[in-house]
Amino acid sequence: MNETSSVRRFASNTQENRGRYLLLLLLFIAAIYQLVSMGLGGLMIVCLLPLAVVFVYLAFKYKMFTFWLLFVINYFVMFLNRYQYMPLPSSIPNEMLEILLLCIAIIDAKMFLEAKIANVMLIALLIWCGFCCVEVFNDTCDLGINIGAWYMGARLMAFQLLYAFLVCSIYISTPQLLRQFLKMWAWLSIIAVAWAFSQKYIGFTQTERMWLLYAGRTHLVNGITRYFSVFSDAANFGCNMAGSAVCFFVVSITSRIKKDKLFYLIAGIICTWGMFSSGTRTALFCMIAGFGIYIVLSKSFKIGAGTAVVFGLFISLLAFTTIGNGNDMIRRMRSGFNRNDASANVRDINKAAIRKYIQDAPWGIGIGMGYENVPANNKFRKLSTIPPDSEYVFIWVHTGYVGISIFLLTTMMMFVGACFVVFFQLKSKSLQGIGGGLCAAFTAIQLGGYGNQILMQFPNVLIFYGGLALVYTLPFIEKAFVEEEEQRYALQEEKNRIKEEKRRASRV
Repeated sequence: MNETSSVRRFASNTQENRGRYLLLLLLFIAAIYQLVSMGLGGLMIVCLLPLAVVFVYLAFKYKMFTFWLLFVINYFVMFLNRYQYMPLPSSIPNEMLEILLLCIAIIDAKMFLEAKIANVMLIALLIWCGFCCVEVFNDTCDLGINIGAWYMGARLMAFQLLYAFLVCSIYISTPQLLRQFLKMWAWLSIIAVAWAFSQKYIGFTQTERMWLLYAGRTHLVNGITRYFSVFSDAANFGCNMAGSAVCFFVVSITSRIKKDKLFYLIAGIICTWGMFSSGTRTALFCMIAGFGIYIVLSKSFKIGAGTAVVFGLFISLLAFTTIGNGNDMIRRMRSGFNRNDASANVRDINKAAIRKYIQDAPWGIGIGMGYENVPANNKFRKLSTIPPDSEYVFIWVHTGYVGISIFLLTTMMMFVGACFVVFFQLKSKSLQGIGGGLCAAFTAIQLGGYGNQILMQFPNVLIFYGGLALVYTLPFIEKAFVEEEEQRYALQEEKNRIKEEKRRASRV
């Protein structure tokens, strides 16, 4: 009797939960199949699927936590990749989180509809992404259409720019979130410089020594070590620190809140040290260009003249004196003013060779086409093997004169549009400072991309393209920003008044 009732209960339970049991059965079959066909790696993927479902649920519930998680992973993904802590290609976690955030915003229709994304930058990015989509039909090398290779290249060259714009425009929508964005960026930069400091004064880890030995030999130049921190290489680290320093200095200059002034001033100084420790000479010119743009956007003779004088003296000391030559970092940066520099000459030779071959490839050799898939007997094999040494040259090689022209045009569109917002639409001096700092940082990283192949590298796209996207949202949050700033300023003044009263009372 008991046995019969147990069977009936089991049958009833199975009837009610047949969907769950079927799902478990399918997962079990999939796990066995993956184990047989792909080994333990495939089995692990199937076993992690339930965790992925839980993660997606939590991501929907805690949207901003997911955004900040993206921001942190974006910053440290190359570090994790170097230490082989990243089981996936370095671009995948970023892309998955960005697409997940966009799906959340679309499902939450109110959030998507209220986002301020209809602007010049969106148009420019759509033009560039549209061109890169057309490039899928580029068969200059006569190898047929390779959709897989094209998509791998287009993701990094175009689509990630659009993702960064959309995610930042949608999720950073209030003054509080804007301040958190800047502070998160500053803290991550400080952590990166701290790691570079440890590399310099404590030493490289075993993994970093191996990387220097095999992949990073250019980081040991004439007895000078170029430090790369948690970034892919020293050039990426140096240019990122230059752009970050410019933004933080500008925000410090224009903020009305004393603790913010102090925090961003310290962050700017720390990033400047990081820039010098990288030994990346291009980074110095990135900083010069960034400050130059801010001087124009400041609309203040006092701020512009002061910034120009201080920075002009700094550059003059590097360019025309030998002060500080005992320091290897200063000596390395000073060599950037040497017109007879050997590495610069090598780059000029490479560009001349590229110019010769690219004449027959006005659309480039194709996005995603490289030395690994262009055979040795191909006419354009040489183009696929010459080191581009620059993001702009890389785009030129793969998309030709047509592509680099469109990229330059769309970059100028989004940059000039952002400058227009800062110069003409914003009234708050503090908000003008934030907008001007973000435009200056974008200028810095673009110049870095002209000198080195770092523009599309992590973590630059989300920070600098995402930061420029925020400039377009500033007019919509200006009223709320000013109100919050007045409250913070009043609280600051009240604290100062109380301290002054206590100081006077202690004298009596």
